[in-house]
Amino acid sequence: MSDLLRHISTSCFGASYLLAFGCELARTRWPLPSLRWAALVLGGIGLFTHSVFLAVHHPSPAAAYGATLAVAWVLAVFYLYGSLHAPRRAWAVFVLPMVLGLVALAVFAVSPADKTVVLGDKLWAALHGVLVLLAAVGVSVGCIASVMYLIQSDRLRRKRPPLGRMNLLSLERLEAMNRRAVNAAFPLLTLGLLLGGVLLRQYHGLADNWLSLKVLGTVGLWGVFGVLLYLRYSATVSGRRLAWLTIGTFGLMLAVLLAAHPFANEPRAQASGAPTEGSP
Repeated sequence: MSDLLRHISTSCFGASYLLAFGCELARTRWPLPSLRWAALVLGGIGLFTHSVFLAVHHPSPAAAYGATLAVAWVLAVFYLYGSLHAPRRAWAVFVLPMVLGLVALAVFAVSPADKTVVLGDKLWAALHGVLVLLAAVGVSVGCIASVMYLIQSDRLRRKRPPLGRMNLLSLERLEAMNRRAVNAAFPLLTLGLLLGGVLLRQYHGLADNWLSLKVLGTVGLWGVFGVLLYLRYSATVSGRRLAWLTIGTFGLMLAVLLAAHPFANEPRAQASGAPTEGSP
């Protein structure tokens, strides 16, 4: 049984999510109960095999490969919950493409050399990874809400009918969803950034690595978050502009996730601060 589980690959849950997305897309034109249940079954199979893959292979969430798969897993959970909780909402049509995109990035856009990262102390490194991943999930949810906001705003302005019998959330609820996601993600990213700086200084030499793309990108992402919060609460900015800015923040977050760590694949003895062979 364990050998069978080890043969589960990214193509297994990727194909399941893709078929589920096809069923959900068809529901916008033909809102049949059979299509809904087919999508739920396929999505459930995808989430199960996705969970098994992460449990068996446990890719490091500190590396780009593991991070993208972990964020995709959380969004897949949101997809199934939303589909079960609100079957007449066009939720899956917007969430599943992001899940598929993250899985595709993990498979095709990440070098195998970037799949292992040693950060030092396992407990604090795990906490750092969890904080950053939760912040990434918040940005992803905010991006989904922003895309839905732009589409709903355009449909209302043009007085177009809903997607088949499936409706989008109101602009007020989508804006509140975006706001809550960003509000939750910013403190998580701040704590993750501070903890990452401590680990980088203690185990890898902050002075040698602070100019790396990963570190500079994370600091830049934190700054963009600050601007986004300022525009939302301290300035008069339209909802459409905030939505576009949130989507841009999501793009920057993807770039940060895909950037290789400056200390990826270092020897564990060196990363843990133990003296290596030949060192004084």
